[in-house]
Amino acid sequence: VQLQASGGGLVQAGGSLRLSCTASGRTLSSYAMGWFRQAPGKEREFVAAITRVGRRTLYADSVKGRFTISRDNAKNTVSLQMNSLQPEDTAVYFCAGRSSVTGAYYITANEYTYWGQGTQVTVSS
Repeated sequence: VQLQASGGGLVQAGGSLRLSCTASGRTLSSYAMGWFRQAPGKEREFVAAITRVGRRTLYADSVKGRFTISRDNAKNTVSLQMNSLQPEDTAVYFCAGRSSVTGAYYITANEYTYWGQGTQVTVSS
C-alpha cells in the first residue's frame, strides 16, 4: 500500500490544520494507522493511533485534547485534526500503517510497515 500525506503548512500559534493520509494500492480497512512526527534534531515520536475500523484511538500526552485522529475507510483516508497548535508542534508529520486482524493500535514506529512521505507543519509564535 502507498500512503500519501498532505495538509501541512504554516500556521500561527493557536491555529488549526487538518492532515490527511490517502492510501492507494489496497484498502485501508485492513490496516491499523498512526501518525508520527519528527522535529529537527529529534527522534521520530508517536502522535496518535487508530484501530483498523476506528473504534479505538490513542494519543500522545503532548497532543491529547488538541488533536483528533479519524478515518474513513470508504474513502481510504485517515485524518489528523490539529487544534490549538503550538510552536513545539512544528515537525514533519508522517502517517503510517500496518496490517491488522485484531482491534489493536500500535504506538512505536518499528511496529509499522508502511509510511507516507511526510508533510511539514510549522507553527509560528
